[in-house]
Amino acid sequence: MTAAAVGLSLLAGCAVGVDDDEDSSLLTVFAASSLTSAFTRIAEDIEREDPRVEIRLSFDGSPGLVDQIAGGAPADVYASADSRSMGRAVAESLISGEPVEFATNVLTLITPPGNPAGITGLDRSLDDTRLVVCAEGVPCGDAARALAGAAGVELRPVSEDSKVTDVLGKVTSGEADAGIVYLTDARAAGDRVEQIAIPAARAEPNRYQIAVTQRAAADQADAGRADAARRFVDAVTGPAGRTVLADHGFGLP
Repeated sequence: MTAAAVGLSLLAGCAVGVDDDEDSSLLTVFAASSLTSAFTRIAEDIEREDPRVEIRLSFDGSPGLVDQIAGGAPADVYASADSRSMGRAVAESLISGEPVEFATNVLTLITPPGNPAGITGLDRSLDDTRLVVCAEGVPCGDAARALAGAAGVELRPVSEDSKVTDVLGKVTSGEADAGIVYLTDARAAGDRVEQIAIPAARAEPNRYQIAVTQRAAADQADAGRADAARRFVDAVTGPAGRTVLADHGFGLP
């Protein structure tokens, strides 16, 4: 049994989001798209430990997920790629308790294999290229613009996307000459991309936070939901979850 599987047995025996007479259980987790690989692994380990638990994962840009939760989407746990999005969720009373910081991430430049446009870094070599970035207001987009501003570089993207996985997809498909994504996404892409480090990114990493939603905490008809949601948070922030996150390239707080 892997270390991750041992640590993630926290959810074993919990009934999540169902009546007592039902055989299966359901927990809905909303998470930033850059967490796709890591959270999928964590969820699989939990479900392997207790087949009665079903975890439904929904990935999107952090601000968009807050919009969905505010609109009544049935999320039990929310994990953001920045403190700003989580702060909004707290301010709008969508979150129960204090969010927990659980990971960090930094930005990097990526190009298709061979770097055909000759990109050298976050500099003038990006001029007149097909650059894609995350949109303003999305954590990866705000961080990219902050880095560019500090470097005195004006970004002129041909596309601005609502989630980092879309940026990655345009580079791996050859639709773009370069993209600014998280290091974890570049690492997951393997030899489908080339990386060009942005040294300044390490000075101000994105800080990921996770929390139980008010919906889960306030569900009196299903008291097990809040407990299971808290246990999922504990699994992510505990030793096994930290191991999974580190394996996927995340830094730890």
